[in-house]
Amino acid sequence: MERHRMAEHTRYERLYGLFLAYAALLALFGLIMDTPVNILRGLSTIILTEDALITDYVLIAGPGAALVNSALVTAITTVILRHSGEPFNGFSPVVVGLMSGFSLFGKNFVNIWPILLGTFLYAKSRREPVGKYAPVGLLATALAPVVSYIALDNGWGTPLAGGLVGILIGFIMPPLSAYTYKIQNGMNLYNVGFACGLVAFILVPLMGSMGATPTTQYHWAEGYDLAFGVALGLLCAACCIAGLFCTGRPLWATWAGYRRLLQDSGRAPSDFLRMFGAGPVLLNTGINGLISMAFILCSGGDLNGPTVGGILTIMGFSAFGKHAFNIIPVMAGVFLGGLVMHWSLSDSAVQLACLFCTTLAPISGYFGWPFGVLAGFLHSSVVLYTGTPVAGMNLYNNGFSGGLVAIVLYPIIIAVVRHRKPTLVDQDYFDPLEHDEPVTPPVPHAITEEEDL
Repeated sequence: MERHRMAEHTRYERLYGLFLAYAALLALFGLIMDTPVNILRGLSTIILTEDALITDYVLIAGPGAALVNSALVTAITTVILRHSGEPFNGFSPVVVGLMSGFSLFGKNFVNIWPILLGTFLYAKSRREPVGKYAPVGLLATALAPVVSYIALDNGWGTPLAGGLVGILIGFIMPPLSAYTYKIQNGMNLYNVGFACGLVAFILVPLMGSMGATPTTQYHWAEGYDLAFGVALGLLCAACCIAGLFCTGRPLWATWAGYRRLLQDSGRAPSDFLRMFGAGPVLLNTGINGLISMAFILCSGGDLNGPTVGGILTIMGFSAFGKHAFNIIPVMAGVFLGGLVMHWSLSDSAVQLACLFCTTLAPISGYFGWPFGVLAGFLHSSVVLYTGTPVAGMNLYNNGFSGGLVAIVLYPIIIAVVRHRKPTLVDQDYFDPLEHDEPVTPPVPHAITEEEDL
C-alpha cells in the first residue's frame, strides 16, 4: 500500500512537466500570432496598463503579447507551486488554469509579485510552510489591478505605494479566505474571489476618499474566433486523448472513472484528482473545455482574452469540482436569464457570466439541476451589479457575486426544501490542499446535513 501511494505521488509530481509544456505551447502560439518586436512592445503596454475589468490584453497589446504574458505567468505559477513544497493535487490545475486564463486580461508577470510577497511574509510570520499558502497567494492576485492602479496612476499613487498595498493584500488573504470558505459551505468554488471582493469593497472606497478615481474599463477584442477556437479545440482534444490513452490505465477503467466522477456533487473540497485519478480528470478537462467553447460560440459570443480565460478557468476546475452534469444547468440558468431579462447573451459581461457562473456548480450537483438553473439565473443579474462598486478592481467578480448567491440560497434550500439544519463547514480551508494521497469519493447524491427533528 505504501509503495502504491508513493507511486501515485510521483505520478502527480510529473504532471508539473505538463504545465511547463503548456506554458511553452502558449509562448509558441504567441510567437506564431505576432512578431517578436510587436510582442515586446505589447508586453510593455501590458505592464503599463491599469488592468481594471474588462481589459482584454488581446485588444490593447495584440494576441502575441497576451499569449506570451500568459506563458510567463503560467511558468512562474508552476515554478512557485513546485518549489514551495505544495503537494500536487486537484487544486494545482485550478491555480494554473486561473493564472494562465486571467493573465490574458488583468494579471501580468509584474503586478502579481507584491501580492505573492505578502503571502510569503504571512507564512513566515506564522512559521508555517510557504507551500501551505502558495495556492491562495497566487489566486489572491485577482486584486493585481489594485497594485497596477496605485503604482501607475500619475498624480495620486506611486510604485512604492502600489507595492506596499499589494503586500498587505497578500498578507491578509490567507486568514480571510479561510473564514469565507466556512460561510459559503462549499457551494461557491471561487472562494478566494469572494474574499477578494470583500477586500475590494473596502479598498476602493478608501482610495476614492483619498482622491483616486478608479473606474471600470471596456477593452473587448473581436475577430479571433477561428484562431482561438482551433487552438482550444486542439488543447481539449489533447486532454481527452491523454486521459483515455496516456495514463497507464485501461480505456474502460478511465471511462468508468469518468462516469463515477459525473455523479459527484462537486461541493468543495472535491479533489477529483485524488478521488478518480489523472485519466478521468484529463478527460473531464477536455470535455468541459469543449462544452464551454460551444456555449460561447453558439450564443453569439467572442473568443478573446476574457472568454478564453474563462474557458481555461473551467478546465482548471475540472480537477476540483466541475463536470458536465453540474455546470450545464447553471449555464442554462444564465441562458434563461438572457430570454427574459433586458440584456443579451452577446453582451460582454454576460458572456463572462455564462462561463464563470459555473462557480455555483456545487449547488446543481448537491441539490439537483433545477436549483442549478435557479442559481445561474440569479447569478446572471447579480454579477452585472457587483463590479461597478469596486471599479473593476476584483478580477474574480463572478466569484464575489457567486458567493453572495450561495450564501443566500444554501440555507433556504436546506431548511425550506430539504427540511434539514443549515450548518457551517468545520473543515479547515487549507487542510485538503496539503495532501495528495488518494481518497474515497463520497456517496453520490448524499445530503450530509442533519434532518430537522
